[in-house]
Amino acid sequence: MKNHLLLSLLLVIGLSMNGCATTGKPINERRHGDIVLMDQSIEANASQALRADEEIEKNSHVNVTAYNGMALVTGEAPSAGLRNKIIAIVRTIPNIKQIHNAVLLAKPSSEQARANDAVITANLKAALASINTIPGFNGTEVKVVTENGVVYLMGLVHKNEGAAATEAARQTAGVRKIVTKYEYID
Repeated sequence: MKNHLLLSLLLVIGLSMNGCATTGKPINERRHGDIVLMDQSIEANASQALRADEEIEKNSHVNVTAYNGMALVTGEAPSAGLRNKIIAIVRTIPNIKQIHNAVLLAKPSSEQARANDAVITANLKAALASINTIPGFNGTEVKVVTENGVVYLMGLVHKNEGAAATEAARQTAGVRKIVTKYEYID
């Protein structure tokens, strides 16, 4: 079981590298380099702050994904009080323009559920990479987060690109719901 989780995790990490060149700079990135670094800092600082809280670490499963200053908070917390505490901690992180609270009131998801989410994410990223009907579009420009079969799509996209990515998510096996958090550039 742990080998399957590790393999899934390595697959997701590999696919999320976003086409890094030898310089470490993403090849397909619409955000300014400073914004990419800011988003990475938001994610790292949020993770560190949440893990430092023993109650959150022990009783919940939570992830923070940042894109262009918008923080998507996903996972599970067993009570409204703990969920509120999670969001309050995330609000203290500098440079966040907006928070989307998608933390479910539930016990933390199982390793199997997280592995299934990793497979959904990998399959959707592959589907996005195969979209070749929109000139200039690269599927790596859409950030994909999956939690309990719910797919969150983020990115700076044109409306037709967002529609194509959303349709790809609809066609991906295992997706229960799709939530778009795009910023449109047209």
